[in-house]
Amino acid sequence: MLTMRDRQLDGLRAVAVLMVLYAHFFAADDSHWGHLGVRMFFVLSGFLITRLLLDARSAAQFEAATTLRSFYIRRALRIFPPYFGMLGFVWLVNLEGAREGWAWHALYLSNFWYALKDAWTPWVLCHTWSLSIEEQFYIVWPLLILLTPRHWIGRLCIGVIACSLAYRFYWPLTGEPSLARDLLPPASMDALAAGALLAVHRSTATAWPRWMTVSWLPFSILSLVLLWGRSMPVGPALDWIVWIGLEVLPLVPLVMLVGTASAGFRGDFGRLLELPPLTALGRVSYGVYLFHPVVLALVVKAQGWIPVNVSEQGVGRLVVAGAATLVVAAFSWLALERPLNGLKRHFPYLRANGRPSAPSASAGSTVDWFQGRGDERPHPAYRADAAGRANALQASDLQ
Repeated sequence: MLTMRDRQLDGLRAVAVLMVLYAHFFAADDSHWGHLGVRMFFVLSGFLITRLLLDARSAAQFEAATTLRSFYIRRALRIFPPYFGMLGFVWLVNLEGAREGWAWHALYLSNFWYALKDAWTPWVLCHTWSLSIEEQFYIVWPLLILLTPRHWIGRLCIGVIACSLAYRFYWPLTGEPSLARDLLPPASMDALAAGALLAVHRSTATAWPRWMTVSWLPFSILSLVLLWGRSMPVGPALDWIVWIGLEVLPLVPLVMLVGTASAGFRGDFGRLLELPPLTALGRVSYGVYLFHPVVLALVVKAQGWIPVNVSEQGVGRLVVAGAATLVVAAFSWLALERPLNGLKRHFPYLRANGRPSAPSASAGSTVDWFQGRGDERPHPAYRADAAGRANALQASDLQ
């Protein structure tokens, strides 16, 4: 049984993937909502992965080698089977010419592939750029978190964010925009590191910094204004300003959204995030994101047998391709992903007397991340006891 915090984070995943589906299936223009959905996924990943590693590091049974080994194996069990199943299918049928550059995608270098080509070809695998960013993050970040002195980790996160910001402000000096501007790792490390900084902050504090409580609403409003203005014709200089603003300004609202959901929203919004259809969609959101362009390509090819227009953006495409994507993602979850997640119990992050310190979350255990109950305190705080750390480790690995 999932706790309120689990359900609400699943609800956020559902919101993020719905933003992507809206942009790719319905929006008539180059909607930025899909990119914001990806940025929310990045913040979620940075937060959950960093919290998991910090909790493991704080445990008395912590061994860096054991934690790293288990982390990489568990990530592989969660990510690789559906990913390589999808790649294998598009290679087998050469869907939309997807055999071109296939090795780059298999090595999780899709972001570099599209950056070098400066074109979304083949388009059916264009979404793998963000999956490559995540995998590159998973490879490096655990080493940094487990080997960096604990009191330097927050500064490490701030340093990564600063480097990402410097990258953005430097880019206008390079001339015309290209795909490399958005696809190279520095363009996404700020969102991942912001989520990581949230995990560091939440391990020591229970209240938001005042500058965040004051700025999140103005940042949100300004982001919406920039979204509206993005569709209007502007000069190159203003276009760069809009781009930087839409990348940077939403970070604070996204971080606060994830952080508050991790503690448990109260009221109507919390109940909305916990609606069963939304949490169910959140649990299969990886499959939805992974398969939706492949499903779209197949649906468009089948236009002759479909009574509504799926060849163009709109309601028909959203309903038909969206429903088909959900079916494929649900099948992947039930037949492949969930059974493989059960194998994670053989690879615990911590060991005590040669035995796992806690059962895997995939075994169905209830997770209680924070002290007390979510409806009794407005902000999260970490447990200092071993049971609390073990439960946090389980929950963080559910993505």
